[in-house]
Amino acid sequence: MLYTATYPSPVGLLTLASDGMNLCGLWLEGQKYFGGSILKSASSEILRKELPVFSRTSDWLDRYFSGKKPLPSELPLAPAGGEFRKLVWEFLCEIPYGEVTTYGALAKKAAAKLGRSSMSSQAIGGAVGHNPISIIIPCHRVVGSNRSLTGYAGGLDVKRALLKLEGLDLSQFK
Repeated sequence: MLYTATYPSPVGLLTLASDGMNLCGLWLEGQKYFGGSILKSASSEILRKELPVFSRTSDWLDRYFSGKKPLPSELPLAPAGGEFRKLVWEFLCEIPYGEVTTYGALAKKAAAKLGRSSMSSQAIGGAVGHNPISIIIPCHRVVGSNRSLTGYAGGLDVKRALLKLEGLDLSQFK
């Protein structure tokens, strides 16, 4: 069974999805890959219901949008994806609040973890772009190696707003 709820945020309406215990999805309205395979496969099993995980997620988001620094580990997250994507999403959760990393740096980290000599930044970009739990799994903290604010499924305006909220000087980015 899949449950959904909404959260009105400063960057737009967010849709939350849960299996009843864990947060499985968080998407911005109009986001690329909205709902991903989770909502597509759920069909008629989707119910709107208030669950403790939704209350906890709302509290997390309230703190985040008020400038506090909640950690992804504070919530029971269960993003659906393959082994490689889940590895990349784990790396995203390690990026500190108010800091960024590059697709290339994540590629080097993934290659080392997987025992490979190299990994393509494009493969990392694909995994980052399909992150089903936006904001909490902070894919907005990944930038291009040339400091460009490239690639955010929620839109570059939202990416800028999130990075600005986290105290980053946006003048350093292209």
